[in-house]
Amino acid sequence: MSIRRVSFDHPDAVKLNDEVQAEYHERYGDGGDATVLEPTDFHPPRGVYFIAYDERERPVATGGWRSQDENDEGNQDGDAELKRMFVIREMRGRGLARRILTALEEDAAAAGRRRMVLETGTEQPEAIALYTTSGYEPCTKFGYYRFHESSRCYAKPLAPAVTPNS
Repeated sequence: MSIRRVSFDHPDAVKLNDEVQAEYHERYGDGGDATVLEPTDFHPPRGVYFIAYDERERPVATGGWRSQDENDEGNQDGDAELKRMFVIREMRGRGLARRILTALEEDAAAAGRRRMVLETGTEQPEAIALYTTSGYEPCTKFGYYRFHESSRCYAKPLAPAVTPNS
């Protein structure tokens, strides 16, 4: 298994994003996540997008973060917003989501972000379990779905990146 940095518009990212949107539609009955995302949202140092590949070079999991600062949607200065965490069905239960989450947290901390935030929904209990067992706590709702009853928002402080002494 390897985790690689890719652009949000990379063909494998587009493929997995289509799959996660289909799953959102299946779980929530609407057209998927309507949050507007741009490839530039995930350009370092203001964000990153990762894909995990299996031993056959098949894209099997994904996730990204994008910088968010204080805005009228409820974010705070220094936030890194987690987006598009997803593992294909046949690879679930193997720890891939936790590995990507850890890589994203480390990357955001290294970029100087102070807090990782995310929005998920009540129809994703496995996502809520992942985040709460990874140290995330409920926070004030933010973002596109902040007024939706099924929306749940979580946050976790990020440890400052450690730099070796010269």
